[in-house]
Amino acid sequence: MSEIKVPDLGESISEGTIYKWLVKEGDTVGQGDVLAELETDKVNLEISAEEDGVISSILRQAGENVAVGEAIGIIGSAAGAGAASGGKPAADNAPQSGSAPAAAASAAAAEPAAAVTAPAAAEGAAAGTAALASPGARKLARERGIDLGEVSARDPIGRIGQADVDGHGAAGPQAAAPAAPAAVRPEPAKPAPQAAGKAPHAEDGKATERKRMSRRRLTIASRLVEAQQTAAMLTTFNEVDMTAILDIRKRRKDAFKEKHEVGLGFMSFFTKAVIGALKAYPMLNAEIDGEDLLLKKYYDIGIAVAAKEGLVVPVVRDADRLSFPEIERRIGELASKARANTLSLPELQGGTFTITNGGVFGSLLSTPILNTPQVGILGMHKIQLRPIALDEERTVNRPMMYIALSYDHRIVDGSEAVSFLVRVKELLEDPESLLLEG
Repeated sequence: MSEIKVPDLGESISEGTIYKWLVKEGDTVGQGDVLAELETDKVNLEISAEEDGVISSILRQAGENVAVGEAIGIIGSAAGAGAASGGKPAADNAPQSGSAPAAAASAAAAEPAAAVTAPAAAEGAAAGTAALASPGARKLARERGIDLGEVSARDPIGRIGQADVDGHGAAGPQAAAPAAPAAVRPEPAKPAPQAAGKAPHAEDGKATERKRMSRRRLTIASRLVEAQQTAAMLTTFNEVDMTAILDIRKRRKDAFKEKHEVGLGFMSFFTKAVIGALKAYPMLNAEIDGEDLLLKKYYDIGIAVAAKEGLVVPVVRDADRLSFPEIERRIGELASKARANTLSLPELQGGTFTITNGGVFGSLLSTPILNTPQVGILGMHKIQLRPIALDEERTVNRPMMYIALSYDHRIVDGSEAVSFLVRVKELLEDPESLLLEG
């Protein structure tokens, strides 16, 4: 028998949320089989079986938060799975039920693991062990005015989950006893006299769906608020004439793809331009550490990617040492992993500066939020034909893009931020110069 434990999730990550189980109790598994998917702040990870056997018990359910090293299930041997899952609860239950040990032992032998669940749950309820309930179950019970001591658990160790609370009151005979006390409680119905004023959507009869936020979405929300509260964030804007880059891509894209087996996109140009500007204005590549500044002499560029579970920022390491095709290939690999939810933690950690492209969704102008502890982020936008005055007499339509630089004003002065963005503009409008910046 062995425990299914939450693996080490990497530096700074101490817990995760069980996203889903891929097996159920009684399933036979082999060493290396994927048992469950764990959602962390940054990526989803798979938990695999460390030995052959049978899933004798699932201790923590989908949606519950779990810590590194915590046991979330048990794998027993194929021959003794029933005894392994049923033995301990039956033995613990015997003295408290007032039955003789021999009778308890024979009952455990006659009833498999499924039958032991009921005494284990009843024992927890009789003792009033509200501590054997998940946080989600406690919250739901408080909202519905349900006494957790009256809820039967389906978990083999008697832990009450949200599904147990959800099903309480609709379970038939067991719900009959608590029905009277529940009907006596008038508190939940008190909003009725306020119907003349504002009433909740549920009271109005309007459709409302309550959906739990994913751990990643909660983390994104927390970090964005933190960035706005801790950094003196400002944004400066400029615009880029994309004529030269579009011309190069039109003339060279077929030959580029044939030679390097990767398309020539915009991101390699912007990555190279950002690196050139960072070398000219190194404070945008720095970080605040207490009362010190960390001036980074390397260029790990984060590329924001919109994935199903939320925005992620994989990092292109040492981007200054990469060629155009190498940058395009690396960004393509990271973006594919992000959308398939297969990024590793090292691919998301670190980064000295971030580029985000809202233009792919049609954004004409926006103010990107810092990816702390970084102090700079460049926002790209939609390319749009606009009339541009070449001189006092000539106006032409040009493919223009607004670019935005958000920066931390605590260490980056306004003049430096503006100069940085102007340098990015100059390099993009003269793409050949990017070859000289590496």
